[in-house]
Amino acid sequence: MTDLKPGDLLLIGEGCSVQFSGERALRLRLVSVDTRPTYDGWVWLTGYVLSDKDLAVDKREVYVRRAGLRVLRTAPAPARRARS
Repeated sequence: MTDLKPGDLLLIGEGCSVQFSGERALRLRLVSVDTRPTYDGWVWLTGYVLSDKDLAVDKREVYVRRAGLRVLRTAPAPARRARS
């Protein structure tokens, strides 16, 4: 899996943890990835849960299996400033 970065849109589903199976799956706009050590292959993520209209409806911190994450859309690269 590629490195996760703020702004990425992730699908948190059953592959991440059984608690996110079925209708409990969520789309998360990533804010940060916790760098503290965890069990191998697991990670703490902080982000905003998005509605079906892409509106932030809740801020969540989730503990998930990294291998189960699906990146739906990567964050756009920062705009480069022209030198003057």
